[in-house]
Amino acid sequence: MTEFWEESFKTNQEMWGFEPSQSTILTCDFFVEQNLKNVLIPGIGYGRNAQIFIDNGMKVTGIEISQTAIDLAYKHFGNDLTIYHGSVTEMPFDKKLYDGIYSYALIHFLDKNERKKLIRDCLNQLSDNGYMFFATVSKKAQIYGQGTCVGKDKVELFGGLKMFFYDLETIEEEFGKAGLFEIKEVFDIYPFYLIKCKKKKMKIK
Repeated sequence: MTEFWEESFKTNQEMWGFEPSQSTILTCDFFVEQNLKNVLIPGIGYGRNAQIFIDNGMKVTGIEISQTAIDLAYKHFGNDLTIYHGSVTEMPFDKKLYDGIYSYALIHFLDKNERKKLIRDCLNQLSDNGYMFFATVSKKAQIYGQGTCVGKDKVELFGGLKMFFYDLETIEEEFGKAGLFEIKEVFDIYPFYLIKCKKKKMKIK
């Protein structure tokens, strides 16, 4: 998957522009209401969905697998953010606790064990009463069912990219023990779910 995203960013640079997604706007509004100050963004890309948090006074740390995307982010945002180079499957990259974590259009590219680890790792890097939001593609998206089925609710699309499609049942299954408190349907590129969780005091295993 590293090669896919590296090539994508090299070929198409700022491929989604710089306007934040609808899920990002909703997340930022909530984080502002809760007075959150330190935000971790796994899969930050070139920073498209980071600027709105920075503009609202939050300190942003990212994780990104593509060095090309990281270079683009620093080109546009300079020292306004810190980005660790690596896969989210290698978390944690620091020992900090964050009061907010936001992941956009990332978790559906991981397999089941990787998704489970990402949820656990994010939860363990949240401070008490912190929030983590995940924006992920829904089975209502037109691309669900296209390509080649490679597992339950998982499809191989263009370029060999594999994508998992969520529904309410699988969200409850994967996030139910991670402080899940709301699921909101949002239209971004496709129909998405914005999955909202709040940190409980006990770590999950």
